[in-house]
Amino acid sequence: MPSYDPAPQSPPAGPPTTVPGKTMGIVALILAFFFQLVALILGIVALVQSRKAGAKNVPAVWAIVLSSVFMVFGIIILAVVLSSAGALISMCGDLGPGVHDVNGVTVTCG
Repeated sequence: MPSYDPAPQSPPAGPPTTVPGKTMGIVALILAFFFQLVALILGIVALVQSRKAGAKNVPAVWAIVLSSVFMVFGIIILAVVLSSAGALISMCGDLGPGVHDVNGVTVTCG
């Protein structure tokens, strides 16, 4: 009777090929440029999912960093705009209605 080699065994199951939260981290990174609060929340959720699986999630970390930085810049810009608008309203209150020349700048109050 001929002798046959045993059938090859399948390789042992390794770590999953996809990182949990990786797709959500990429989505959060894209959203960080447009919707910072949503991106921050999604980035944190994606990072937590990846860490629970023992994997790194660089897009989620970048999403958290960028959305935080953009939110701070947005708040600073909003504060500057509101303060400028407040100063203009106050100036128009002092000057009264009409067109005024203030330090070479034409201001129209109505």
